[in-house]
Amino acid sequence: MQCLLQSQALLQYMLDTSVYPREHEQLKALREETMKHSRFYMIVPPEEGQFLSMLLKLMNAKKTIEIGVFTGYSLLTTALALPEDGKIMAIDIDKSNYEIGRQYIQKAGVEHKIQFIESQALPVLDKLIKELKEEELFDFAFVDADKVNYSNYHERVIKLVRIGGLIVYDNTLWGGSVVGPVKPQFPGPFEEARDSIMRLNNELASDHRIEMSQVCIGDGITICRRIK
Repeated sequence: MQCLLQSQALLQYMLDTSVYPREHEQLKALREETMKHSRFYMIVPPEEGQFLSMLLKLMNAKKTIEIGVFTGYSLLTTALALPEDGKIMAIDIDKSNYEIGRQYIQKAGVEHKIQFIESQALPVLDKLIKELKEEELFDFAFVDADKVNYSNYHERVIKLVRIGGLIVYDNTLWGGSVVGPVKPQFPGPFEEARDSIMRLNNELASDHRIEMSQVCIGDGITICRRIK
């Protein structure tokens, strides 16, 4: 988990006063379980989860799609925020990580809202573009999968979210590295992902099909509202 706040104490204050007191017990349990995973840093931080939950409720979302699931913290957050008849299509290449979080999703009583698809995302998205009717488009999309495909995801997801719907991209400030050289201890894939994120950021800034806001929470998120 990362936060771009320069003060760890300030982040802890925010967590202690506004996030942890309202975190659902199964979200807390899943977060603690995920911290035992070797790639624990991939979890959506709880303050970001709280923010996403607020967005979903404000827009009365009922149908969402999530690209990149990991252990399911953001997925459980979404499921809890949606109404009883809400639906989530969740896509990830590795179901084993999802299985870690599934028990907490079941305990929270929201598994019936989730359709999990174990697959590369692009083929699924291409199939949906061909099959979905206008009235079947998604209200909300959360994208947190392989960063090198962010631009490819955008060109597909924008066709799958209704006009007025939201697309949220995670990690769009990439640890702050978007404004400086990559540190030598970081491997090549980190730099490749950073370059892809920077490309997406530039593309979104000039995309007349959306309104957008980049928010400094967690590792940075970009909120896009489809207008065309």
